[in-house]
Amino acid sequence: MEALKQTSGIQTEVSVAAKSGAPLKKIRKVWRLYVLIALPLIYIIIFKYIPMYGAQIAFKNFIVTKGIWGSEWVGLKHFIRFFNSYEFWRLMNNTIVLSVYSLVAGFPFPIILALSLNYVKNKLFKKSVQMVTYAPHFISVVVMVGLILEMLDPRNGIVNAALKLVGLQTVNFMGVPEYFKSIYVWSGIWQSVGFGCIIYLAALASIDPSLHEAAVVDGASKLRRMWHIDIPGIMPIAIIMLIMNTGHMLDVGFEKVLLMQNPLNLRTSEVIDTYVYKVGLTSQAINYSYSSAIGLFKSVINLILLVVVNKIAQKTKQASLW
Repeated sequence: MEALKQTSGIQTEVSVAAKSGAPLKKIRKVWRLYVLIALPLIYIIIFKYIPMYGAQIAFKNFIVTKGIWGSEWVGLKHFIRFFNSYEFWRLMNNTIVLSVYSLVAGFPFPIILALSLNYVKNKLFKKSVQMVTYAPHFISVVVMVGLILEMLDPRNGIVNAALKLVGLQTVNFMGVPEYFKSIYVWSGIWQSVGFGCIIYLAALASIDPSLHEAAVVDGASKLRRMWHIDIPGIMPIAIIMLIMNTGHMLDVGFEKVLLMQNPLNLRTSEVIDTYVYKVGLTSQAINYSYSSAIGLFKSVINLILLVVVNKIAQKTKQASLW
């Protein structure tokens, strides 16, 4: 009996060792995949998680010579200062209007373009349209804003030249505050619509062709097939993209807005990101704590919006992030 117990004990230890070594063998077999996934993980850890350590200066009166730990703790002082400032409502209004305008105007266009290209039979024409539409995505923001400013120039711009040809007065588009949001949004759609439709083209390619074959046999038109087959097929991807875009509602980005700003349109072009940049880096009285508090406030609101929209998608039985 003792021999049997010893033998069974040895077998158990061998099996446990084999099981514990199994993951290592699997990792060795596909080590290249782990190397590939390690690169974005390292990027996220270095540039996303480690900087969270510095977020505590939003609650301190940060002084460079004293460092983060040596600076005085002031609690919610900088948040209250921002909420009570005369800039708060103007910044929130400009940021929210610009984000909602971009989301509402820009969200349908990649879907429409993908649905249209999906039914194009001429491969050369299809690839040409794809190349022309997604090429602007690879143009840098600086070059893109330079093109916009040149085209809208009141003296030499192509838009004002066209207005002159039809007998209309030239317009200083970048000097009219009310035009700023439309110029920003529609130029952004032009730059990103082609690249955005790639995701939906991939989703359309995954739809079972037999569904279209059955619909054609039943005499369904292309519009009917789009409505009853294609749109339901890409709806989960569309919902996921909508949730992710909503999570960046206050994250307009400062590069393009800052480059398009001038003293004439500043009333409608100043957003949270550009304000943080100016307060934290370019003002005469640089205040790192105040700018960090504003940035942290923006991030918290984005997180709340992401969770709320994702919860709504779950409640309505739609696709969700988690």
